[in-house]
Amino acid sequence: MSLSNLAITGRDLLDPAYHGLLDEPPQTWSHGTLPGIRQRVHAGFQPSEPLRFQEHWVASAEGDAPLRLCIYAPLGLEAGSAKPSIYYIHGGGFVLGKPEMADDQLAELARTLGALVVAVDYRLAPEHPFPAPLEDCFKGLEWLIERTESFGMDPQRIALMGHSAGGGLAAALALLARDRGLPALAGQLLVYPMLDRRTGTPQTPTDNPTTGEFAWTPDANQFCWACLQGQQMPDETMLAYFSPSLATDLAGLPPTFIAVGALDLFFEEDLDYARRLSRAGVAMELHVYPGVTHMFDLSPSSQTAQCKEAVNLALKRWWWKAYKPDY
Repeated sequence: MSLSNLAITGRDLLDPAYHGLLDEPPQTWSHGTLPGIRQRVHAGFQPSEPLRFQEHWVASAEGDAPLRLCIYAPLGLEAGSAKPSIYYIHGGGFVLGKPEMADDQLAELARTLGALVVAVDYRLAPEHPFPAPLEDCFKGLEWLIERTESFGMDPQRIALMGHSAGGGLAAALALLARDRGLPALAGQLLVYPMLDRRTGTPQTPTDNPTTGEFAWTPDANQFCWACLQGQQMPDETMLAYFSPSLATDLAGLPPTFIAVGALDLFFEEDLDYARRLSRAGVAMELHVYPGVTHMFDLSPSSQTAQCKEAVNLALKRWWWKAYKPDY
């Protein structure tokens, strides 16, 4: 048999550092199992004591709970300078998670980059379907922009950042901020973003047999997109904000960084979004990490270290260009 007749799967390509995934039992995602999944996942990211962030609460519409923002402040800042900032949106498939799940990373970003980091605790689907999570993210960003002076922030150096579903919400938020006329953002940093509701369905634009076998599967993906959608599909005026891969106009978005594993279910949609951003005239930086899956950066490995360094360098470059346009 020739090599061309052999079926290559993600299992064959998996980096040895991640072979522990081969022993993980499959997980069923449904409305019945979601409470248990939430309980198990949320129990795994209790923040350190004392808290490394300050909580701020933003008033919501009458009857809604106030929006919680978690703020990580750098330890020191040079006199006379203004802090850059990161507005962070956590992952969790739109259905679970909270800012504490990235507590270590956000505290380190604040400390090592001298940045103010603000993480939004947006409402979750299916209890709060689209557009509630995105509107929460927009409200938090608007609140932050209005307080740049009081926080000692540089208004020209605000970057969006998100992982997975948080990366998808960050991409949607960049579109919404552009269309609603918010001040220009320094950049959007999307780590394996969840962008396309079609992925894992017969309607997926590209079916790749080496992706989505581990860590995040088509079944999990479609359950979470259905939770975000709610009772009906958003109309054409809102579709791009629901699923950014369906946006037809990407011009005028901030410089963008995308990182994704080559075995991630989101590999194809992230590459397509990167290409379309570039064609729209958006400064685009794309990193693909071989042999790794969704959420690869939660495990210590050379790939994780490379991704962490690339994230830091992208943020520094965007913030520097705010002062040196020709840099």
